[in-house]
Formats: sequence, C-alpha cells, structure tokens
Amino acid sequence: MPFSIRPYRRFPVQCSVTYNAGSFQGRGIVWNLSCSGWRLSGDLPMRPGETVSLTVTLPNEQRIVVPEAVVRWSRGQEFGIETVETPKHTKARLWHYVKRRVQEPTESIS
Repeated sequence: MPFSIRPYRRFPVQCSVTYNAGSFQGRGIVWNLSCSGWRLSGDLPMRPGETVSLTVTLPNEQRIVVPEAVVRWSRGQEFGIETVETPKHTKARLWHYVKRRVQEPTESIS
C-alpha cells in the first residue's frame, strides 16, 4: 500500500463499537478516529477490502451509525477503516465532536 498523508487529524478515544460484515457481527473498541478514518479492535477479525457497517457510542454517550466503511488494513484483532457512506446528520455529529476535540487545551506536563 503506498504511503499517503491522512486528510484529517486523528484523535485518541475509547468508544464501544458494534460492527457488521454481512451476517457476522463483532464488538470492540474504537481507539482513534477522524472524520474519514478510524482504528478499531474487535472480536471479529477483518480483512482489507471488506465492507462493514458500524454503530459507535462516542465518549459523550452520543450514538452514531456509519452504514458503510471499507477495511483498509488489518493486524490480528486490529484494523483501520475508511468511511464510505455517512448520513448528513451523522457526519454533522462527528464533525461537532471532532471540532470540540480540536478546541480542547492540551494537557500540560508538570
């Protein structure tokens, strides 16, 4: 896979996720996210190129649904996805969440 710069900054999170690939369902954790790509781990291993749908509970308890995403890489139980189809209201919720994360002050080291 050729090297490319991500179009959006990723933010560390720990969100529960349920994901579906065909008739199979997995549960896991979203470890980081952006408006277009996420890193997850879960109990249903995925392969690059597979299509999934996701239901994610953000740290603010807001639930978002991504009807279509493509697995771009996988290593054991971890995999990265790129969102393909995101409804406007879901995209707006995600943008709002990411915008708030951008505005948070960074932790100072004492």
